[in-house]
Amino acid sequence: MPKKVPHFSKILIAWYLQNKRDLPWRNTTNPYRIWLSEIMLQQTRVLQGLPYYLKFVEAYPKVEDLANAPEDDVLKLWQGLGYYSRARNLHATAKIVSEEMNGTFPNNYNDLLKLKGVGDYTASAIASISFNQPEAVVDGNVYRVLSRYFGIPTPINTTPGQKEFKQLAQQLIDKKEPGTFNQAIMEFGARFCVPQSPDCGNCIFNDSCVAFQQKKVTELPVKIKAKPVKNRFFNYLVVLSENERTILQQRTGKGIWQKLYEFPLIETSEEINISELQNFPQFRTFSENLNIENISLFNEKPVIHKLSHQHLNTRFWIVETSEEKENTVPISEVKNYAVPVLIADFVSEFFENY
Repeated sequence: MPKKVPHFSKILIAWYLQNKRDLPWRNTTNPYRIWLSEIMLQQTRVLQGLPYYLKFVEAYPKVEDLANAPEDDVLKLWQGLGYYSRARNLHATAKIVSEEMNGTFPNNYNDLLKLKGVGDYTASAIASISFNQPEAVVDGNVYRVLSRYFGIPTPINTTPGQKEFKQLAQQLIDKKEPGTFNQAIMEFGARFCVPQSPDCGNCIFNDSCVAFQQKKVTELPVKIKAKPVKNRFFNYLVVLSENERTILQQRTGKGIWQKLYEFPLIETSEEINISELQNFPQFRTFSENLNIENISLFNEKPVIHKLSHQHLNTRFWIVETSEEKENTVPISEVKNYAVPVLIADFVSEFFENY
């Protein structure tokens, strides 16, 4: 464990107070607002998350408002932000806080950690910012700053690495201003000690940064290579009836996009042509109650939708029919459903002038 560096936190906080961005969640210590922002900014850049934060605060100014909202409305408002389990956990936790805790968030790290969707990072952020508790946050930005400054080669995506960096961050935190320190180190990593080509020559720590002194900036932090990306092949069946209705289905199970809506889906092991599609048992079952008049491929070149560990090679098949199945919806209402951004983009393009 590196020794505590004199004045590290003071130098960092001084930089932050002069350079911080004016973000709405930095103008409050309200735990609901802090929690909302931290959940949204997991796996999401500030510029992308900011409009969503503003929309949620406007629609649900209090945790009780979020708790009382229908889940479909919450998912719809979240649409495009990705990692939808965050939205489902957000809604579930809002209900717990509202109904079982009288709308009051826990005021300490251990109890915050018990909330659904709240891990070490989020619990530390809320505890420090809202309740002034010295709980250090560790995210990708913090890993990068600490690994470079102290020259630590321990892989950040291992259990020993996570433990080592958490202990170090806890050692460094300013106990008088823990919330400010946490926001400062995250801001510094996000805006100055960036992943690629940081401006080390003008860094406030360049006289003591191990990575800079030893020319190892590009080598740190160390991360063990993730599993190879899996390619999946999605074929969406977009039904168009004479009465201008279509079919939407809600995804179930624990996979991606749980509880979001989509067109009927046939997943295959590779790209297929129209005859191969029609010979799929799943397609034959699907078409039993439909009088299909024509099938055409909307996009010959697949849309490649990239998720963290998988790429979805997606094609949309237009299925024209004169008969309707049960549970159809008017085409004009498709845009009101919570759907993955992949579907939303297609709907916007295809149905815009339909």
